[in-house]
Amino acid sequence: MTLRNTIRVAERSGHAVEVIGPDRFRSIACPTYPEIRLALSPFRLFARLAERFAPDAVHIATEGPIGMAARRFCIRERLGFTTAYHTRFPEYVHARIRLPVGLTYHWLRRFHGPAKAVMVATPAVHADLERRGFRNLVTWTRGVDTDLFRPGPAIAREWTPPVFMYVGRVAVEKNIDAFLALDLPGTKVVVGDGPQRAALQRSFPAVVFTGAKVGEELAAHFRSADAFVFPSRTDTFGLVLLEAMASGTPVAAFPVAGPIDVVADGQSGVLSHDLRSAALAALDLPRDVVRQHALRFSWEHATAQFLGHLHPNDASA
Repeated sequence: MTLRNTIRVAERSGHAVEVIGPDRFRSIACPTYPEIRLALSPFRLFARLAERFAPDAVHIATEGPIGMAARRFCIRERLGFTTAYHTRFPEYVHARIRLPVGLTYHWLRRFHGPAKAVMVATPAVHADLERRGFRNLVTWTRGVDTDLFRPGPAIAREWTPPVFMYVGRVAVEKNIDAFLALDLPGTKVVVGDGPQRAALQRSFPAVVFTGAKVGEELAAHFRSADAFVFPSRTDTFGLVLLEAMASGTPVAAFPVAGPIDVVADGQSGVLSHDLRSAALAALDLPRDVVRQHALRFSWEHATAQFLGHLHPNDASA
């Protein structure tokens, strides 16, 4: 979603953008993440597609098979390229299969090593990766659609207030059970889908699970919450935090990378290692103040950062 919005803004500014994604290749579903497609043997086809488009600059969005094909192509052709570090992938892998994070970070350092710039979302992630030996780190922040995510009427649901809501993928690395296990009044609502949904529904039968929502329906759910609870400890940014705040809904989260760079503690949300206390305290924050903080983030600013970090290659070289 982040890169998609950046591309839309860039195209409106007159830039020609070619996205080489899994839809161009034979692919398989990612294990435990069937919504994510992994390209099969993308190297030869990627090279043909890239040569046909003849890009002035190359950005590698992910470290998957297509990302590895793009990296190989750029190194072979002696083209400078940029990369992005979107998620705490080593922690995700460790949560799923217990692979030591040190091994995954070693591989990631090697992958991102040749990049002219490695784009990260927040100063906290920048500092963490720098400590782990990553180089050429630059900041590429995020934006929020404040026209879509806005204050307004709540959806007509028979939910006992106050309503505490989580929105996002329902997966083990999101630490959702830390939210659902809290002793809170009112109703807990989970908006989204993913591999952990069935297990959580069995463990927490009193929780409302709505499934995935998009567009206006998603925006209506955000503004129907009295507090947005974000239990993840591994996200590098958490775009849903901005979407909640733009809707006027205060955030409760742990004081970790992502929330500490997005949430104004005591203004647009409450950050605490005691997530229950944070959720209850968030109920007292004025919704108009919460939204004003979100208005500081725009896609135009984020896109200008992205374009400024690209590494144009001299076609005459």
